[in-house]
Amino acid sequence: MNILVSGSSGLVGSSLVVQLSSKGQTVKTLVRREPKHPSEIRWNPPQSGPTPEQLQGIDAVIHLAGEGIATGRWTPKKKQAIMESRMLGTKILSDAISRMPVPPKVMISASAIGYYGDRGAEVLKEDSWPGRGFLPEVCQAWEAATVPVVKKGIRVVQLRFGIILSPKGGALAKMLPPFKMGLGGILGPGNQYMSWIALDDALGVIKYALFGDTIFGAINTVAPQAVTNKEYTQTLGRVLSRPTVLPMPAFLARLAFGEMADALLLSSVRVEPAYLIRSKYPFQFPNLEDALRHLLNR
Repeated sequence: MNILVSGSSGLVGSSLVVQLSSKGQTVKTLVRREPKHPSEIRWNPPQSGPTPEQLQGIDAVIHLAGEGIATGRWTPKKKQAIMESRMLGTKILSDAISRMPVPPKVMISASAIGYYGDRGAEVLKEDSWPGRGFLPEVCQAWEAATVPVVKKGIRVVQLRFGIILSPKGGALAKMLPPFKMGLGGILGPGNQYMSWIALDDALGVIKYALFGDTIFGAINTVAPQAVTNKEYTQTLGRVLSRPTVLPMPAFLARLAFGEMADALLLSSVRVEPAYLIRSKYPFQFPNLEDALRHLLNR
């Protein structure tokens, strides 16, 4: 297959490109800088995107690009960048795909469990209602931006990713230094649910959706067992053989991170991968401790 990948320099995209290429797939990437290789196509969302001519011959699109939500405080400018990079970036790419004379067979577009908002202990499946607040609004606009591709009759899969665990980046990489020094602890009340997935399984679900001709729509891309922040903290401490006795009260988290603290660190999102369970997706790491020991070679 000829596969186009956006967000190829990110945690998931960079690993995905290596895996697809190693299996004999031809991979092209969307880049913001001047292309350095024939496999690179330049785009600059939200100002400009690829043309249908540049996408000619593409069999599948995997769209992972977007402004990082866990870097820096959520100033008005940052929130605008988060929204535009997802909604307008996806819209630009979707419009180009929908105008192709011979379009790809599938578009896999990233989304996030932020779609559901802060919901306490409620078990959330793909057909659960969206939540309220900034992140649910972003995710709804993000997913809606693929409508031109859906109307074209192309198979579209929206992967609602949970917290992707990897020591190479993301939440786990940021947590490791303080936890290794014995400075880790629960955040806020500790009873808020965290829905996570090991990087290996995140990549596995992308490929599962890519080659599964009957898979379409929203897919909760999380492990089967969501855990509370307290459970996560204790498990990571146990894997690292370090104490986890220094909590961060909610007010300190809000002081340090502002609005992002409530949306990402203190919110409770208990997501069930109902579609993946029903279709018997073979999770490599359904258990948190097993996943952390694998990722951290412990």
